Amino acid sequence: MNIYDLLEHLNKGEAVEGGSELHQVMHEVSQEALKLTADLNGQYHTPEEIRELFSKLIGKTVDRTFAMFPPFYTDCGKNITVGKNVFINSGCRFQDQGGIIIGDGVLIGHNVVLATLNHDIDPRKRGTMHPAPIVVGNNVWIGANATVVPGVNIGDGAVIAAGAVVNRDVPANVIVGGVPAKIIRKIENFK
Repeated sequence: MNIYDLLEHLNKGEAVEGGSELHQVMHEVSQEALKLTADLNGQYHTPEEIRELFSKLIGKTVDRTFAMFPPFYTDCGKNITVGKNVFINSGCRFQDQGGIIIGDGVLIGHNVVLATLNHDIDPRKRGTMHPAPIVVGNNVWIGANATVVPGVNIGDGAVIAAGAVVNRDVPANVIVGGVPAKIIRKIENFK
C-alpha cells in the first residue's frame, strides 16, 4: 500500500482502523509532512520559497498568488487543495487526511484549525479514524483561532468569526460565530 491507496480510501470516507496497514501508511506520510513543515517553519523563507515548500508539502503546485506566514502545521499535507489568491496566516493547523479544499480568494486567520478526522466513539475502537472533508468556498474569511470540524462545507463569501467552532455547514454570504457557531447575520451584496 502507498499514499495513493491511502488517499483513495480516505476520499471515499472510509474508516482507517488503528494498527492497520493503511494506518501504517498514514504514519509514514505524517513523517514526511513533519520533515517538510520543520523546514518551512525552521527559518526565514522568501514568499517564493514558501510557495515552493508548500507545493512540495501538498504534492501539487500552488498559484503564484498564494501566500502564507509560517509557522504552519499538518500531519499529512497530501490531501490539501488550494485555489488562487489564498492567504494563510501564522500558526494554522490543518489535519487534512479527510480532504481540505480551499477556494479562491480565501483568507485564513492566525491559529485556525481545520480538522478532517474523528476517532470512533466506541472506546474499544477509539484508534479507528473516520475521515470527512472540509470544503471552503470562494472569498471566505476564517477569523483567528476558529476551528472547523470534519464534514463541514463553508459557502462562498461567508465569514467565520474569531474563536468560532464550526460543526455544521455554513451558507453563503453569512457571518457565523460562537461555540458552536451560529448565524449572526447575512452579508448584503456590496457594489
